[in-house]
Amino acid sequence: MSRMRFGIFLPPHHVPVGQNPTYSLQRDVELVQRLDEMGFDEAWFGEHHSCGVELIGDPMLFIAHVAQVTKHIKLGTGVMSLPYHNPFHIADRLILLDHLTRGRTILGVGPGALATDAGMFGLDPADARAALEQDVDVLMHLLTSDEPISIDTGRYKLVDARLQMDAYSWPHPEIATAAIVSPSGPRLVGKHGLGMISIGATMSAAGFDALAMHWDVVQEMATEHGTEPSREGWRLVGPMHIADTKDQAIKDVEYGINEWFDYLQHTAAAPQLGVQGETTKERIEFVIESGMGVIGTVDDAVNQIERLEEQSKGCFGAYLMFAHNWAPWEATLHHYHLFANHVIPKFKKTDRRLLANEAWTRSVRDPLAAKQWDAINAFTAKHQAERESRQVSQA
Repeated sequence: MSRMRFGIFLPPHHVPVGQNPTYSLQRDVELVQRLDEMGFDEAWFGEHHSCGVELIGDPMLFIAHVAQVTKHIKLGTGVMSLPYHNPFHIADRLILLDHLTRGRTILGVGPGALATDAGMFGLDPADARAALEQDVDVLMHLLTSDEPISIDTGRYKLVDARLQMDAYSWPHPEIATAAIVSPSGPRLVGKHGLGMISIGATMSAAGFDALAMHWDVVQEMATEHGTEPSREGWRLVGPMHIADTKDQAIKDVEYGINEWFDYLQHTAAAPQLGVQGETTKERIEFVIESGMGVIGTVDDAVNQIERLEEQSKGCFGAYLMFAHNWAPWEATLHHYHLFANHVIPKFKKTDRRLLANEAWTRSVRDPLAAKQWDAINAFTAKHQAERESRQVSQA
């Protein structure tokens, strides 16, 4: 395994409803710019069409814009609800984005999280996962084969369809699929050798308990289909807010945690992301005591990631913070600053030589400092002797 990667999963959640949508989207753009400057690896953007809170209807279009104002961070669709689309259009746009971003685009796909979205497209949620399996088969054929494909699913029709352009990335951009509780996502990961985004990694006891099962399903399907999915492509998602002290973190999230809970409890028809509590105090306690997320300090963030490493039976490739607006804007930016400066180095091991070098120099400091002082005194004495000698000769 290479170094763990870090990023955010940004639905985005702009609550309470009624904020200026133009400014809300601009803050999303500014957040990704700041994360790019801080050295985060990835940012993922959701696709949603209802509820008035998650404002990005086309994450590919959002990526095309954000790519122009960032330099290094990879940008993912988190996720495209593939059953809402013709897979040819998604594959074709992905290839274009791959060239325009010079390989910084990742395609995340899923069945769709909001039942209200599916209903507008005439898709029964009961059919969404089967539709996703069929659509991923078509998508991967288009990306990996030169043979044309013809298919009529009732939702779309392709006749001798093939892509006209190779990807910038070889053999194609990374593809990942969402996994919450059910095995539908892990099945696709194993079948096609995809990446996996465990969105509900900590959002419920069921999601946390499913982590080990998810990779078992991946391995079973990989053996059956002869693929080699890698844990490098496995991303775990969970919410966090950290501050200089735990008391400060709790004070910060009192700003917006109620509206976020209310949205998931009463507006978004996504019970797989279940949260509990009616008062501010109950909701904060639920986040902390259930292990769903972190409201605390750098040490709490480190402990949470180590806990996920243990539960996932070994390791995963990336940790994505489930972005939210629990705290005011400046406190949110400070949270990311603390995470970038103090959490990321512990897992990327970029502080290893720094700490070792400091320990070594501390161990030899006193004798070396004594030698330095002796050298200074000796040179000072030499200078003084030379000066006195000149004065004598001039006299």
